Amino acid sequence: MWRRRVMLLLKPFDVYPPRQIGNGQIPKVLSYLDDRCRVHKDTINFCQDVLRRKNLDWETVFRSDLSKPIRNVDLIITVGGDGTLLRGSHFLDDTIPVLGVNSDPTQEEEVDEFSNEFDATRSTGYLCAASAANFEQVLDEILEDHMYPSELSRISLRLNDQSLPTYALNDILVADPCPATVSRFSFRIKTDNQNSSSLVNCRSSGLRVSTAAGSTAAMLSAGGFPMPILSREIQYMVREPISPRHVDVPFMHGLVKPDESIHVTWCSKEGAIYVDGSHVFYSIQHGDVIELSTKAPILKVYLPQSRIK
Repeated sequence: MWRRRVMLLLKPFDVYPPRQIGNGQIPKVLSYLDDRCRVHKDTINFCQDVLRRKNLDWETVFRSDLSKPIRNVDLIITVGGDGTLLRGSHFLDDTIPVLGVNSDPTQEEEVDEFSNEFDATRSTGYLCAASAANFEQVLDEILEDHMYPSELSRISLRLNDQSLPTYALNDILVADPCPATVSRFSFRIKTDNQNSSSLVNCRSSGLRVSTAAGSTAAMLSAGGFPMPILSREIQYMVREPISPRHVDVPFMHGLVKPDESIHVTWCSKEGAIYVDGSHVFYSIQHGDVIELSTKAPILKVYLPQSRIK
């Protein structure tokens, strides 16, 4: 059995906004937010109690405090949702596995009860194999080598032939920082042997590229299709293309194979590359060239069995 060095990576509490109630009555939606914070804290306390009972060597870190690569641990346990796992992935190579604990799962009966008042959706936790209900069982299976992590593809980024330090586990969005501004760019698909497709010129609201793991997130919402989570291909989609040429229409949405990469030339004044959401981004300007591929270290993640096909 491997030496038990564990990092407990936590979603912070400040995601639940402070507020003042003037009339002394708390609306249901605010009570709901209070309950989300309580459930999250209870899950953290529960996970810490389990780790103490297991006599593991562990430390607690909030995801907002991460600033350098994670080293010298054998297992990362994220407590929050997919956002916390994604944040942690940006500081991990392909050697340390991750177990996601959904600290605040959505309760369908609650969603139905309040559907006419507010959105009572909590955390999806698509990549999380555990919750408070089964955390100890899942942890025991990992410690006893009865459960093994899956290897998920990530997207590698190069800007003007320089590798960027962040790998995307979910998706990349290349777009103008203002969502109302038209993005102008061109792209082509190249193979490792330097063969390439025709150049596609675009005016749109940007370009999204997702991994298989991210294909059920924003990509699916935009009209893409879910991919087998262990696929090594990446999916791309030109967002809301403006009057594309007839010959370019088939290239507005497609797949990039493991031996291919997508090369994007930015043709607007300014733009940004957003990595796994809005928190990590790189500014770009007219003439910059972005290369996206799956030539990135995989990420080892313990997944729910329902996700593995």
